[in-house]
Amino acid sequence: MNLLKALATVSGMTLLSRILGFVRDAIIARAFGAGLATDAFFVAFKIPNFLRRLFAEGAFSQAFVPILGEYKNRRGEDELRDLIDYVSGMLTLALFVVTLLGVLAAPYIIYVSAPGFAKDPAKFNLTVDLLRITFPYILFISLTALAGGILNTYSRFAVPAFTPVLLNVSFIVFTLWLTPYFDPPVKALAWAVFAGGILQLAFQAPFLLRLRALPRFKLNFRHEGVRRVLRQMGPALFGVSVGQISLLLNVIFASFLVTGSVSWLYYADRLMEFPAGMLGVALGTILLPSLSKHYANKSGVEYSALLDWGLRLTFLLTVPAAVGLAMLATPLITTLFMYGAFTISDVNATRAALMAYSGGLLGLILVKVLAPAFYARQDIRTPVKIAVVTLVVTQLLNFALQGPLAHAGLALATSIGACLNAALLYYLLRQRGIHLPRAGWIVFLLKLLLAVTVMAAVVWFAADAPQRWFAAVWQVRVAWLTGVVVLGATVYFATLWLLGFRVRDFSRFESK
Repeated sequence: MNLLKALATVSGMTLLSRILGFVRDAIIARAFGAGLATDAFFVAFKIPNFLRRLFAEGAFSQAFVPILGEYKNRRGEDELRDLIDYVSGMLTLALFVVTLLGVLAAPYIIYVSAPGFAKDPAKFNLTVDLLRITFPYILFISLTALAGGILNTYSRFAVPAFTPVLLNVSFIVFTLWLTPYFDPPVKALAWAVFAGGILQLAFQAPFLLRLRALPRFKLNFRHEGVRRVLRQMGPALFGVSVGQISLLLNVIFASFLVTGSVSWLYYADRLMEFPAGMLGVALGTILLPSLSKHYANKSGVEYSALLDWGLRLTFLLTVPAAVGLAMLATPLITTLFMYGAFTISDVNATRAALMAYSGGLLGLILVKVLAPAFYARQDIRTPVKIAVVTLVVTQLLNFALQGPLAHAGLALATSIGACLNAALLYYLLRQRGIHLPRAGWIVFLLKLLLAVTVMAAVVWFAADAPQRWFAAVWQVRVAWLTGVVVLGATVYFATLWLLGFRVRDFSRFESK
């Protein structure tokens, strides 16, 4: 299996999902703008979405996939099936209880997660109603993550990568055609989340059936594999998901700021998630099963070489993405969101948050690559200690920066925290001899910086002044933005080619 090809497949599916995600956000922005209704929905959606990243794609996946890989590579088919059945039964029971408690305790959850909403009863009550509709999403999407972890272990990366497309399709359908049937209309978005969760889970079932890996949902809490997954999950909550915890705490801080702050941070975060999903999530997805396999086979040299490959790709693709996000903040936000109720002041406020977020993009994606290097070794404690330090520093920065920089200060604090997290993870990997960098890193980084500088100069001239973007019709904006992005990418990769970079140099083959 060519990991570069697998990465391209996962990134391609993620690109499709992100494009549809931007379409969905543009439609939502046009229909609802940035105000009371969107603030209420984004908080109601962020809570189950946060739990998804914290439990499903965070702690559960990082705990389950390495153990699943060990069973697949070193144990028999019967033991593998038992592990899948018992883990799925345990997860379903726990999720059902959590979902029920979440629906019943919705008012208290909003008091904790967005305490600033309490001063506006209409806003608070609407948020509670929306949360009760969206909360079951955590049940559906966590089971979807279970299915995705199984498929990824069998190197079926494309199916889980495509699955998020269905949530965006649900949003688009509900917003465009079903909004008039809900009172208030914003409830259509909440029901879109509910329906999208069911669609994603149902989509993966036939592929599991084909692999004879469809869970049979049995309960056995004394099963050795189940107990190991449970032991790994608790500490992994912090180790994997500190960035998401910071984003949720940002909502708490933002709820005390001017109306619209939650929405501005949301739209900026959505733009940042585009490269983070395409690169960070994709790399983490394909690296974890292979790293787990090398650890199970006690192949330290291959383990280090695979990690080095992932780090080089991260720098190669993330640095230009971060520079591009910062330089094209106004064109991106104007093209995607400035329609209907979304005003120029909303563009400027979102731009400030996006520029602050872009500074931490490299750190955020490096965490997605470096954390699996510990979890594949079933080392939970190290990332947890780093995560606690990072979380404390981030919240101190929130207090310090929200005054002078308002909502952009919250975004900047998150970025600094992500960079600190990545730096500490890498330092310990090097200190313990887990990662031994291959030769040529200094030359690699110098060439990379030269290519990014050339790209930045070209993009700066091509993007022109913000006023021209504000005045242009949407067709011109789309064509212009597409042209600038394509031009920047072409210049960047052409410069790398002239400096001696070749695609074959980044190919890496792994056995399934």
